Amino acid sequence: MAEALLQIEGLAKRFGGIVATDDVTLSIPQGELHAIIGPNGAGKTTLIAQLTGQLTPDHGHVRFAGEDITALPTWQRSLIGIARSFQITSLFLDLSVIDNVALAVQAHAGHSFEFWRNARKDESLIEPARAALARVGLAGRANEVASALSHGEHRQIELAMALAGKPRMLLLDEPMAGMGPDESARMVALLRELKKEYTILLIEHDMEAVFALADRISVLVYGRVIATGLPEDIRANAEVRQAYLGDDGTGSGHHG
Repeated sequence: MAEALLQIEGLAKRFGGIVATDDVTLSIPQGELHAIIGPNGAGKTTLIAQLTGQLTPDHGHVRFAGEDITALPTWQRSLIGIARSFQITSLFLDLSVIDNVALAVQAHAGHSFEFWRNARKDESLIEPARAALARVGLAGRANEVASALSHGEHRQIELAMALAGKPRMLLLDEPMAGMGPDESARMVALLRELKKEYTILLIEHDMEAVFALADRISVLVYGRVIATGLPEDIRANAEVRQAYLGDDGTGSGHHG
């Protein structure tokens, strides 16, 4: 197996008596799309928050490209190549699509204090922004006001904003949330292309998307990883089916 790009070792986080992550250990090699699934309250959001630096774990370590980043603040993780998306919609809806992405380029370049400098006149910001929009299929909508685009397209803009910093790894938290079937299918097709270039950690409720995209899947239940394996192994795992997928293995059981 390729050397781990992201190594999570014994990550634990408690909130009072509640164990949010319970000794989570995962190794995600370069080039893998690794999906994390699990019911509501499983600790998925807490895990992502520890990987992005929003929360400091009580125990354990996070290593990225061999470097211990457990105590690194969020902005520094961004600079070393970890991009996250979709925890909340974070667009400026009254700005154009291209301006949103140009601001993400600007922030990544460390110019956050000149945040409102006129980004649209700066080629060093506009060029990478255009490239990122082309990558997510929105090149033709660059000059439209962001509020005019659909929910699914907003998610595509956010993905372009994540790509604008030329990351080594994408952390995607529920990218299909709130999408209809057509938008979900478009996002799956887009992620299928992106996984050729990026290591991706995907948290997602849409089981169809997960099984279509993932190289490996980890199942989180009550903060603990109960199984990690190939999609076909996870689908066939009796403990997983009982805990999460529902007895028929289709994902029609517990959702959350």
